[in-house]
Amino acid sequence: MENIRNFCIIAHIDHGKSTLADRLLQETQTISDRELKEQTLDDMDLERERGITIKSHAIQMQYNYHGKDYTLNLIDTPGHVDFSYEVSRSIAACEGALLIVDASQGIQAQTISNLYLALNNDLIIIPVLNKMDLPGAMPEEVMDQIEDLILCEREDIIPASGKTGLGVEKILESIVKKIPHPSGDENKPLKALIFDSVFNPFRGVIAYFRIFEGKVKKGQAIKFYHTQNNYHADEIGIMGMEMIPQQEVGVGNVGYLIAGIKEAKEIKVGDTITYEENPTNAPVQGFEDVKPMVFAGLYPVDTDDFEELRESMSKLQLNDASLVFEPESSTALGFGFRCGFLGMLHMEIIQERLEREFGLTVITTVPNVSYKAIKSDNSVVIVNNPTDLPEPNYINYVEEPYINAQIITQADFVGAIITLCIEKRGMLKNQVYLTQDRVELTFEMPLAEVVFDFFDKLKTVSKGYASFDYYPIDYQQSKLVKLDILISSKPVDALSAIIHRDKAYEYGKKICAKLKELIPRQQFEIPIQAAIGTKVISRETIKALRKDVTAKCYGGDITRKRKLLEKQKAGKKRMRQVGRVEIPQSAFMAVLKIND
Repeated sequence: MENIRNFCIIAHIDHGKSTLADRLLQETQTISDRELKEQTLDDMDLERERGITIKSHAIQMQYNYHGKDYTLNLIDTPGHVDFSYEVSRSIAACEGALLIVDASQGIQAQTISNLYLALNNDLIIIPVLNKMDLPGAMPEEVMDQIEDLILCEREDIIPASGKTGLGVEKILESIVKKIPHPSGDENKPLKALIFDSVFNPFRGVIAYFRIFEGKVKKGQAIKFYHTQNNYHADEIGIMGMEMIPQQEVGVGNVGYLIAGIKEAKEIKVGDTITYEENPTNAPVQGFEDVKPMVFAGLYPVDTDDFEELRESMSKLQLNDASLVFEPESSTALGFGFRCGFLGMLHMEIIQERLEREFGLTVITTVPNVSYKAIKSDNSVVIVNNPTDLPEPNYINYVEEPYINAQIITQADFVGAIITLCIEKRGMLKNQVYLTQDRVELTFEMPLAEVVFDFFDKLKTVSKGYASFDYYPIDYQQSKLVKLDILISSKPVDALSAIIHRDKAYEYGKKICAKLKELIPRQQFEIPIQAAIGTKVISRETIKALRKDVTAKCYGGDITRKRKLLEKQKAGKKRMRQVGRVEIPQSAFMAVLKIND
């Protein structure tokens, strides 16, 4: 145990975390130059294209330092704010962390929030200044920022470059010297934290764990503390580039477990593995069920593909237990699923994976968050879909989730960002100058305003320089109403939204105008209305396509023309009663871009 070091990497998106991990694997000869490919630990095409880590990975390296062999367990973490719970579990499995900061960009919001997570878990932080080879690198300025942030000495900061391999040897030395070895008693009952799981079509779910006390042997009867499920450890082992089976994995080490688990739902990240016979009485702290934050409907473009979509979603859920879905139907779109996602990036990734891996094109309804409606009898209704909101006369008030948002930006853009956040019903809580021209702004704002287009607008007003991070705080009472869109007097449930009363009129007006552009003209007149309850707040009318019936009527009395026009009018009236309006797919997508 003296020779084991468990560490993770903390970095903002695109600060060179995966590239530096490649260099560490090369330096410790865990992977040969022939096998190496860029971003070795990111094995999904999507991860490589977008340059982000979606699924965290773990790998064991062997390193010889002054004639002694050390085992280094790197537990990689996803970088995006949507996956912050997975990051917190990976951090809980370590004793130290590499803090990687891009020398050309400086400290960003997600770096700070993940750093606080690490400091709360008492991790030893090794600061690394990456991308030193870039012409735009500002080592002196960024070193000042790191010194202020973690109160370290300047000589403790390791200059490095994932591209050229600069500083990699020094990083490995620091890991061995500074990060403490794990502690724990192998004679106590087993206590191991599950920090990740992955689905294998042949072996079932594979759980990755870190042992805090006790040891686990092959074939042993084990149970999961929170789900109370019992299993047999069919295979255990450690993770190199391939999985290496072992007879037993001891205290302080990181390993994998295969126990014939068929569904991802049976295993929860953050759960504790212990013995079935003699269980531990104190599980690893910090376990919670992952709660979806953003809800949207996914519908197949062709209704015949519904069963195929169900199968594809189930397969995705095997790999991604944080995806939640249940069947629902819509009068406009037919049968589909109401899905819960961790955030907007998570939603985009699921959509893209459905398209790539299963060849399915889906229509997405307006994303919304989960509200709480308090009824007149004080019972609480959880509203994940606007159609679930009870009638206004049965509701006392509605509560919506609020978040604490951290934005780090250059001083030039502070005014524009504060204006944007106030437009989105945010309240400025704090403003701190990290350096002369870098500011950290803290806002309290409703999550519903963030899930839509906030991130894009933030990047626009800050010319791409602002970084954004958030965490949920609680539910607060708000003046919320349900806005219905009626086409030919029939409500279209897929377009309805829950919105703040002060913004309802403006939103209703915009959506009616947008639909007027997108819905093709018919042989009859189509009214488009936005309504709150029974009160119509906005209306647009798509005029009917009219055939010129009087063209053949030349000369003679006006009554001849009138007779033809009356006949046409009667036909249009009858047509409107039986005619149906086909709403094009672009109309549902337009709602997402309503403010562009």
